[in-house]
Amino acid sequence: MMINTVGIAGLGLIGGSMAKAIHQYTDCTLLGYDTDGAVLSRALDEGIISAALTADRLADCQLVIVALYPEAAVDYVTRHRDQFRRSGTVMDCGGVKGVVCGPLESVVRDAGFHFVGGHPMAGIERSGYGHAFPELFQGASLILTPYPGTPQSCLDEIWELARKLGFRHLQLSTPQEHDHIIAYTSQLAHVVSCAYVGSPSAPNFEGFSAGSFKDMTRVAKLNEEMWTELFLENQDALVREIDTLVEELAAFAYVIRRGDRDNLKNMLRRAREIKEAIDKDC
Repeated sequence: MMINTVGIAGLGLIGGSMAKAIHQYTDCTLLGYDTDGAVLSRALDEGIISAALTADRLADCQLVIVALYPEAAVDYVTRHRDQFRRSGTVMDCGGVKGVVCGPLESVVRDAGFHFVGGHPMAGIERSGYGHAFPELFQGASLILTPYPGTPQSCLDEIWELARKLGFRHLQLSTPQEHDHIIAYTSQLAHVVSCAYVGSPSAPNFEGFSAGSFKDMTRVAKLNEEMWTELFLENQDALVREIDTLVEELAAFAYVIRRGDRDNLKNMLRRAREIKEAIDKDC
């Protein structure tokens, strides 16, 4: 089934960028929904979407992208369970998958449509439709966490559209594996950045900073409402990563405090070698 009509529920940074990319790079008819009427009106006025994604228009869409916070995504799919297109596909875009895919498995069973957990690995340190732009996904990875038995054709259709939007890598995973790894690759980085700018030294950076300071502080400019939900919905995996980092920092503090040159050099060498090995796989 070729995707020619797409619905997007939630026109924030990710949903808005999806909408703008679909508008710019495909011939799909695009319907949109947002709880903020001003955002919806703006998307209509700009011609990004053709019409509002109302409940009675869900059946028109071969694909519905749910770009809402995880709890809201579960609620949206649950409420509209009987209104999605038969044999159509619904994909969410949340940053955690267990709390979405788990509750929805029984909801969508025998509902007549396919649900696929999704996570576009793209973003900037700003939020909202006003900051959305169609090039956000250029070169990005798209993670999909389908249920067992999801037709391959369903995944192929999603990937065909995603490639048109600029995605370059498809990663299949399970919700559990996704949440475990994303706690390290994404969530921990945001925690570290927020903790780093909490230092009393932070306001005195002027004239003393270069690229490393920018790298460490960039993602502290975040949407605290969204990231609070993401952190708490993946708290076990994230706390394990934080505890591991604390142990690593404590080890560095110990050898530096003791002036242990040999062990410090060995720890730095180990870190460099790990980074070099990671870079080879990128």
